[in-house]
Amino acid sequence: MSSASDARFWDRSSKSYARSRISDQAGYERTLERTGALLKPDDRVLELGCGTGTTALRLAGTVESYLATDISASMIAIAEEKLVASPFAGLAFRTATAEALASEAARFDAVLGFNYLHLVRDLAGTLRSIHALLVPGGRFISKTPCLGDMNPLIKLALPLMQMIGKAPYAGVFSAQELSGLIAAAGFEIVGTERHASKGKDSRPFIVARRA
Repeated sequence: MSSASDARFWDRSSKSYARSRISDQAGYERTLERTGALLKPDDRVLELGCGTGTTALRLAGTVESYLATDISASMIAIAEEKLVASPFAGLAFRTATAEALASEAARFDAVLGFNYLHLVRDLAGTLRSIHALLVPGGRFISKTPCLGDMNPLIKLALPLMQMIGKAPYAGVFSAQELSGLIAAAGFEIVGTERHASKGKDSRPFIVARRA
């Protein structure tokens, strides 16, 4: 499996993903509220794994510029259709990965990654790329499912679902392991929160600063 196969999976899933409902709307709203409070009006923001652009369209109006990216061209096409319907001057969508963007000159005040880090194949390498994408003191804000903290049955079922094409690649790590990897990539973790409105929250909201 490769990043190309990951892109194909999300291309195939893009329409059903766009129709799906957010499972914890209250928790999502809390995440948006906290993220918006951390962003500044003159920030240049990059979102990785933006999907069909729902979060980007909610946050872009609060900052100077907002580049929302995803590995899936089909996801980005849907996001661009939404942007036509609700335009923001400073918002742009692009098919790209953190690794590809890190080789370019642009740098950002904040990088966002929601429901994203568990989907990358080289987590340590992706975190290093995110570090490189930020200006000194820039913020990395993420909210990530930590499968290592979830019901063990999920970890057992996941490989079977992947074999029949019903689930994407997903890395298994705990919140503690994720925090360690973020720190090892050169970040100072300045805050960890739990935003779920129901049940056990295995998706920590982590704010880190480029050291």
